[in-house]
Amino acid sequence: MKKIFMIYGHYEDKSFNAAIKNTFIQTAEGIGHTVDCVDLYKEKFNPVFAGEEPDEIVLDHRKRIENCDIIALVAPIWNFRMPAIVEGWIDKVLAPPWAFTFKKLVGNYGYPLGKLKNKKAIIFCTYGSPRLAITTFFLNLPIRRLKRGVFHICGIYNINYRRYFAVPFVTDKKREKYLEDVKKTALNL
Repeated sequence: MKKIFMIYGHYEDKSFNAAIKNTFIQTAEGIGHTVDCVDLYKEKFNPVFAGEEPDEIVLDHRKRIENCDIIALVAPIWNFRMPAIVEGWIDKVLAPPWAFTFKKLVGNYGYPLGKLKNKKAIIFCTYGSPRLAITTFFLNLPIRRLKRGVFHICGIYNINYRRYFAVPFVTDKKREKYLEDVKKTALNL
């Protein structure tokens, strides 16, 4: 059985993101996995990073990550990124030298050495835009940024990125299909 550390980043309990979170937790726990969920808004996580040393909350989240098999993120995509509270969490928790360091090659050039190589990541993102706009006009920027710019640098290459497009505009039947995908993802951990 897997241990999942989930970061949830939406302020509204009745949002589709909440439905994703709840469906995933219910399905995963229903087959014996454990889900440790942090609701960043409810816990009033401070996303502002000003160069300070990690506080007790950041150290606690890191310890929980160390004890998990899978890191799961659930959040909407706003302006081609996750909400500021999730982005701040990434900046503070998945930071060097804890999550990665750099191997110097020459001068200012080097490459990251991820320290979370034994972890898997699942990212559930909702979009207000249709798929065509994101994949063609905006070149999948959120996926590339999260996969390469966050998780790959931390050493995590086993990433399952689940995207749900045009959420405010789709039918209830389409939302049910999206939630079936969430269930299937949880069942195939």
